[in-house]
Amino acid sequence: MDILDKIIAHKRKEVAKNKVLTPIKLLEKGIYFERPILSLSRYLQMEDTPRIIAEIKRKSPSKGMINENIDVKELSTGYIQAGAAALSVLTDNAFFYGSNEDLMIARKYNGSPILRKDFIIDEYQILEAKSIGADAILLIASVLNPSETRKLAQFANGLGLEVLLEVHNEAELQKHPNEYVNIIGVNNRNLKTFEVDIQTSVQLSDMIPDNFLKISESGISSPTAIHRLINAGFNGFLVGEYFMQSPKPHLKCNALIQSVKELKN
Repeated sequence: MDILDKIIAHKRKEVAKNKVLTPIKLLEKGIYFERPILSLSRYLQMEDTPRIIAEIKRKSPSKGMINENIDVKELSTGYIQAGAAALSVLTDNAFFYGSNEDLMIARKYNGSPILRKDFIIDEYQILEAKSIGADAILLIASVLNPSETRKLAQFANGLGLEVLLEVHNEAELQKHPNEYVNIIGVNNRNLKTFEVDIQTSVQLSDMIPDNFLKISESGISSPTAIHRLINAGFNGFLVGEYFMQSPKPHLKCNALIQSVKELKN
């Protein structure tokens, strides 16, 4: 069993437990459940360049603890002040040391779209995402079959949430997109080996239908890489570890954004 299999096996147990601890009726009474949803798609089409989705990520299975001692309020507001278009918040605890509370704090102090980054396999998690203040959810093609992707994306759309579909290769890109998906993200990290190569995004870019916005994820750490991806047609960039490895991730975010703008000029 590889790490991805372990994560999904654990997630199934976690969801079953959460359904008992926090029934759907309680989720629907959450303070953010009825709030107007912010469109991640719209924010990714703003004129500002680069359109960064800045991630709050304490830990990863491949790197271990990246940055444990963070203040979510300070970091999330710092990211937005640095020029990030949106936030991504890891809510998985067992493998990424995140929490729903992290996203709720980010929601409380920010008026920009927030992506819930987790391993979603059940409609319950989508209701949970809405309840804690997310505007968009992540669906990972490598852990779902195409019918599951469609069912979950349709359910999310029905709640007003947008859907970011993450793919890693041409086969996933051919099988999983559907009319309920808003954004396609190409993950440059191989989830089996954890090797990273932005060439993955470049190669898949032209295969993504024009009706989807497209973002590149993982391994993005330089202005030249971002400009290469902009030229390949990407609308935005999800950056996590590169920022989080710094004691002050929001300053690293600002530095990257300014460097991209300077390179453009």
